Amino acid sequence: MSNLLDPIDEKIISILKINSRRPFVEIAREIGLSESAIRRRVKNLMDTKIIKRFTLELDNKNRTSAITLISVTSTSDTSTVSTALMSLNGVEVIYEITGQYDIAAIISSSSVSEINRCIDDVRRIEGVSDTNTVIVLRTMHQ
Repeated sequence: MSNLLDPIDEKIISILKINSRRPFVEIAREIGLSESAIRRRVKNLMDTKIIKRFTLELDNKNRTSAITLISVTSTSDTSTVSTALMSLNGVEVIYEITGQYDIAAIISSSSVSEINRCIDDVRRIEGVSDTNTVIVLRTMHQ
């Protein structure tokens, strides 16, 4: 199967992005297909790795998030540092990026002091030479 999405697959994905637990029968009704056609299309999207996984999104009202930009020493392997970062409590996502910094880490915790503790752990990882952290004030989703 081609990795090119048709408009129906794109619509299914946009619906699932909003609510990945939405019943296939509701999606089918909205799009105008049968429930089995939606089920088959979602299975194909998963089989071709266009949909990699369904995930859980927690209510972040009582959570604090930060974006930490990380520089890696020229003698260190960025992917090794990224792997070490993923093992830290509070690190949710790692992006290896271009530009002044090598890695962007999304950190989430119950408080700024917990974020600070995680950043201290980041700085102790061998190969990390510099960090720059910003606290997220508001998140907006499409």
